[in-house]
Amino acid sequence: MRNDQYVIPGPPVLVPLGVLIMVVSWVVLRRRGALTPARLLVTWLAGWYAVAVLGATLLPLHVSFGGDPQLYRINPIPFTQIRPRDSLLNVVMTLPFAAFLHVVLGVRDRMRVIRFGFLTSLAIELTQCVLILTVHDNRWAEANDLIANTLGVYLGFVAFRWLQRRPPLRRVVPERDVTQRRPARS
Repeated sequence: MRNDQYVIPGPPVLVPLGVLIMVVSWVVLRRRGALTPARLLVTWLAGWYAVAVLGATLLPLHVSFGGDPQLYRINPIPFTQIRPRDSLLNVVMTLPFAAFLHVVLGVRDRMRVIRFGFLTSLAIELTQCVLILTVHDNRWAEANDLIANTLGVYLGFVAFRWLQRRPPLRRVVPERDVTQRRPARS
């Protein structure tokens, strides 16, 4: 570790962010008249999932000044320098993504889910690339990660669709997204 390197650890950033998401989701659901324990729980789980993904992909952040960026950490060409363990972890990390898109935001169309997952993964990889180039972070920005993340979203979509056909989950998962207002009682 060079003397001019600083580390921004995960917990001091992630814990307050998670708590903030919990408070904001409670306020939003309450203002929309959609606050129920089940909706709040699902929204909180989705928020903490997002926090976990942020932590896994960007933190701890190693910031250093001076020296050249480690360009070998940027791999825009897919299927070269494949690290199977990293690819598997990326697939597993994004498996829940489709379920949360369905339950929290009401995104149900397969292509929209895949597109949303791809664009989210692209944003993560581009952010990692910019961090490598600017503050010399020690992450990797790879096309392989983009493919593995998108595959994970697709497999999560297929698994969630399959689970939705099972009666226990069908009773629990709402037909509309959890942030919508409750229908007025007649």
